[in-house]
Amino acid sequence: MTELTFPPLMHGEACTADPMDHAAMRAVQGCDAGLIAHRLGANTLEAAIVFAPEVPLEQAAIILPLCGIGFQNALGALAPPEVAVHLEWGGGLRVNGASCGRLQAMSDTGDPSALPDWLVVSLSLPLWPSDDDADAAGHAPDRTTLYAEGCADVEPPRLLEAWARHTLNWIGRWEDAGTKPVHAEWRGLAHGVGEDARQGGSSGTFLGVDEHFGMLLRDAETTHLIPLSSLVRTP
Repeated sequence: MTELTFPPLMHGEACTADPMDHAAMRAVQGCDAGLIAHRLGANTLEAAIVFAPEVPLEQAAIILPLCGIGFQNALGALAPPEVAVHLEWGGGLRVNGASCGRLQAMSDTGDPSALPDWLVVSLSLPLWPSDDDADAAGHAPDRTTLYAEGCADVEPPRLLEAWARHTLNWIGRWEDAGTKPVHAEWRGLAHGVGEDARQGGSSGTFLGVDEHFGMLLRDAETTHLIPLSSLVRTP
């Protein structure tokens, strides 16, 4: 297997199980923040990063869109310039407008006011269609894979390394400068703003996000706020 090189404070750990489950297990065991569990398959790149937030979950959940920005920056540096990457509020990834993998978050707590012991963000990215995907392609034209979008020269190990570097960079910017630069970057990458959306039992026009990246949905009567922390799963 190709040797992986991660930035300082991060270290890799190959796994055979689902990387999010593996990373959560290691976090429960008390591993250091910065562990990156990874499983690089023939058709899929899967990885998960362990974080140790120092703020309550309501604020810490911003790590999910930070990881999304990190992924966009990473793929943008490695892919051909015509490849466009956008981010769904719920963690979905879009490549050239079509759904292509997703990010998910898990923590030991679902209480927005609680300080998490740990928070894990996972990445799942399809590289080539599986047999099931190929059979379903005609029924799901909105789904794609990385290599189908002109990225066949992007090596999964290098993309994983770049994701770690760019995510760490954005974590540092958030800690140093707050959410303002994160909002500015995310707005330019957001998918679906101004369009109809449904989330958490609410539906309406997706207006954007509040200061904590909560989703704002406007229906005929009011504006609903769906907290970003509602996307964070617990074991």
